[in-house]
Amino acid sequence: MIFLDNASTTKMFESAAGQYKKYACQLFYNPSAFYRPAREVKNALDEARKCLLERLGAKQGQIVFTSGATESNNLAIMGSRRNGKWEYVFSMGEHPSVFNVAKELERQGCVVHYLPLQNNGEVDYDALEKVVNEKTRLVCVMHVSNETGALNDIKKVSKIVKSKSKALLHVDGVQAFNKIVFSIDELGADSYTISAHKFHGPKGVGALYVRNPNLLKSIVFGGGQENDLRSGTENVPGIMAMKDACEKINVSENFEKVQKLKNILCNILQKDENVKIVESLSPYILSMSYRGVNGETLARALQDEDVLVSTGSACSTKKAGNRILESMGIRKEDVVSSIRISFNAYITEAEVEEAGRKILSCAQKIHLLKI
Repeated sequence: MIFLDNASTTKMFESAAGQYKKYACQLFYNPSAFYRPAREVKNALDEARKCLLERLGAKQGQIVFTSGATESNNLAIMGSRRNGKWEYVFSMGEHPSVFNVAKELERQGCVVHYLPLQNNGEVDYDALEKVVNEKTRLVCVMHVSNETGALNDIKKVSKIVKSKSKALLHVDGVQAFNKIVFSIDELGADSYTISAHKFHGPKGVGALYVRNPNLLKSIVFGGGQENDLRSGTENVPGIMAMKDACEKINVSENFEKVQKLKNILCNILQKDENVKIVESLSPYILSMSYRGVNGETLARALQDEDVLVSTGSACSTKKAGNRILESMGIRKEDVVSSIRISFNAYITEAEVEEAGRKILSCAQKIHLLKI
């Protein structure tokens, strides 16, 4: 089986699974307890926080452990709310765990602005400059698109936001963290979302980086864990497995390898003039369409050939259309024909070459059947 849906999830490292078992079966203590073994577990959690901060390039700020990206995004957005007539700004390219929170804010009577996307998938920076004002409370622009691999210039976004307001900038970094080289301090984001299972850690655990914890309020109430920002006993096995996965990855080396894999696949696919590829700066994600072939039909045919791809975000596959591709101005027929291919650094070149041949073969057979 050739797995090319790594934007939805990744296989956990064996070493990460080992850490999970260690902290689930041996060092299973509650980090909030007073006795020595529990304090040792708490110290291990603090080391995990340091690991994530270092990988983010953060000289200040705090790591809040959560159940994953959805909770992190909800905490960053809903936790930023304050009394008064504030406005909120979201790009049209956001993941459902951000975009649907924006819709909930609207339902609750908040003023919400949506930023269009450029043809390359990046947010429209001119539109951002026009909409941000002194009443803006929060701006949300993701780092790397989970649909197309488009890379937003977060440093530019931050400069625009901070020059026109005192608003907070939240960034969904799920498809960027441990995949591209950056420094959170240079980006200027006030909060940043991380999800472990996107970089070979376990599902059900993630983190939210917060530059100034005093500007965030909890949305989950209980025992006051995570400095009162996220109550509930920490998922210690998951957190320690996430730390292990984080430490195992060489971001620069993996980036170069995945870029080569993506180039190999593009060279194969572009031999057929019916293939249309959405150009993007992240090598980890490739959005393509085959003229006249339904994307879901192609994905199902590839499954029969032991190649797994998707038709978009795994969190929105039951919904018709594709908001992000449509926002980029891509023709409806190309949206319907689109599939998403996403890589990891541990796929071989031979697997990518085989997948490329099968993608063309399946698409061509389906296309011929329709003629």
